[in-house]
Amino acid sequence: MADTATFSPSRRFILGVVGFGAAGFAVGCDLRAADAVSGPVTQTALGPYVRVGSDNTVTVYLRHIEFGQGVSTGLTTIVAEELDADWKQMRFEHSPANDKLYGNPAFGGMMGTGGSTAIFSSWEQLRAAGASAREMLRQAAARKWGVNASDVIVAKGEVQSGNNKATFGELAAEAAAIPPPDAKALSYKQASAYAFIGKERDVAKTFGRLDTPDKVHARAHYALDYHPEGVLTAVLARSPKFGGKVVGFEATAAKAVAGVTDVVQISNGVAVIATNFWAAKKGRDVLKVTWDDSSAEKRSTDAILADYRAALAKPGQEARKEGAGAAALKGSGEAVTADFEFPYLVHAPMEPLNCTVEYKPGESCVIHSGSQMPTGDQKAAAGVLGLQPDQVTIVTHLAGGSFGRRATPDADLVTEATQIAKAIDGKAPVKLMWTREDDIRSGKYRPMSIHRMSARLNKGAIEAWGDRTAIQSIMEGTFFLPPGTPDFSAIEGSNDIQYAIPNISVDVHFMKSPVSVLWWRSVGHTHTAYAKEHFLDVLAKKLGKDPVAYRRELLAKEPRLLGVLNLAAEKAGWGSPLPPGKTRGVAVHHSFSSYVAEIAEVTVKEDGTFAVDRVVCAVDCGTVINPDIVRAQMEGGIGYGLSAILGEALTIKDGAPVQSNFFDYAPLRMAQMPKVEVYMVASTEPPSGVGEPGVPPIGPAVANALLAATGKTYAKLPLGAKA
Repeated sequence: MADTATFSPSRRFILGVVGFGAAGFAVGCDLRAADAVSGPVTQTALGPYVRVGSDNTVTVYLRHIEFGQGVSTGLTTIVAEELDADWKQMRFEHSPANDKLYGNPAFGGMMGTGGSTAIFSSWEQLRAAGASAREMLRQAAARKWGVNASDVIVAKGEVQSGNNKATFGELAAEAAAIPPPDAKALSYKQASAYAFIGKERDVAKTFGRLDTPDKVHARAHYALDYHPEGVLTAVLARSPKFGGKVVGFEATAAKAVAGVTDVVQISNGVAVIATNFWAAKKGRDVLKVTWDDSSAEKRSTDAILADYRAALAKPGQEARKEGAGAAALKGSGEAVTADFEFPYLVHAPMEPLNCTVEYKPGESCVIHSGSQMPTGDQKAAAGVLGLQPDQVTIVTHLAGGSFGRRATPDADLVTEATQIAKAIDGKAPVKLMWTREDDIRSGKYRPMSIHRMSARLNKGAIEAWGDRTAIQSIMEGTFFLPPGTPDFSAIEGSNDIQYAIPNISVDVHFMKSPVSVLWWRSVGHTHTAYAKEHFLDVLAKKLGKDPVAYRRELLAKEPRLLGVLNLAAEKAGWGSPLPPGKTRGVAVHHSFSSYVAEIAEVTVKEDGTFAVDRVVCAVDCGTVINPDIVRAQMEGGIGYGLSAILGEALTIKDGAPVQSNFFDYAPLRMAQMPKVEVYMVASTEPPSGVGEPGVPPIGPAVANALLAATGKTYAKLPLGAKA
């Protein structure tokens, strides 16, 4: 999702974490943790985020979904650190949908994961939650033993004073009865005393990712794994063209398929419902639907691009003006222009979209899914079913990837699923399944775009810079964007260019199409970084300047960008000799409050093909919570971004998508993945995003290496296999 401003927690926000007026001191019973000898484990809530079990486990409630990015470990690490817990105690669960308790301040208080905000927005909040729970346990021990609280030590999951010792579990009930400490009185550890934050996972497994063991041993439960008794499976026939509507349908053949129970029309198509997935799919295969394409997209990719180019002939909506702005592009010196074209891109998470709805008409609804925006899903379901939001329960499961696809302003997955459940009057639980073909042909995509880059070179420098974009808006018409406000997600990374150029102009045209678009991992930065960084190398080449040296010159007043640039250049050996046929390219970019530089080593072969051999990445993401997860996210982001620039593109013919599965929508293959080295800048700044910032620089770094090898500008993506 889109970048966000730096989050500064207010006192009211901290009080919402350590104050328990809203949360209560709930003491529950977790029957899943029952032991044949000791009986059920009772759970005592020390605030909305921390629960202590009678078995001495500590469970952290996650307001952010775990879909492989490691947030379950990261958020739990923050609590464990301030609680002074033992890592073996720590557990996690997804919180219920309750934006008053679990809202994301970076999203205006609604529950949602995205924009690389999970750690960034939770840092102060979860430190307070851990520190508050620790102090309550300390006070409980002091009362129990008749000693001063200052004489009670909490360390490694144990509370001690003299010869007195107790576990968290033994003190939890007493602790819950103690008023929480004043937020202003909380004390936090110094970084030098950290036991978990900033520490590598170890071979003894005393500290490591919490979600890995269950995944390795097939105990992890995804939404796809949820099958309540009597559940029916639904698949939906959607319009082949973007924007088509149902006129009517003939279901005789579909209903004749063994196992098919219902065929119903909803707002977005016709659903075939059956006792199993295969029957539902076979029924959909023979279903006959008549579509109204009068308002549908009818153009092909080339025609859409032609319309974008035509729009670029005139100024768009102004997003940034420095100095004389666009007027400075005219004058003495050399004018340089280049158009950079970016295709629609599919998210393609490995776990297909799915959602199970258990609906009791007029009473309640329980939804099981990998919910990335529980607040939005809850409200959408309530609206469809005529319920109040508090009658809708969202059970968030682990999800097999997202890259932005599960976070939709229109809650499309839940809306479809609840409409189907309503159409059959809740007679059985319904599981809506998307196939891979549904995902690719009927999904939501990173918008197609064109950047028209312009510059005027004079006296050995860039005197003027222009960036004009044509793109569909993702946020227009959604609750994320006030009416009349330009969609910042389309131009993030271009309107905040940080190079010291005296005259800068950034403007944008928002294009219209029925093609559905959505944020895609790192959103606008995926294309703005490519256009900005590759064009800068084109200009550096014309000026006869080394790309790293020139960036150092332009970033002299940007210490954090300069820091990652220098670190990456050092570790990559920038300027040292390379074997014949091999070149290096560099890119540096700021996104999601983090700073990343990447240097790609590329081999161009005699037949014109090329391979990316090595990528050196330097990242400044403030305080590093889990180095291994930061490393993994940078590696994964580099792979994801490389996949897009090398081979991915969703093309359109006569208003319908051409690609349908991984045989023709080509993600990166294992053999194409380069060696990746990740280096982290030591920092005491608050933590910032890591889920997305690794993606933007890889494309231009590779393109710049190719530019160094061939002298060509790489203006149209994907690059393919030829240099």
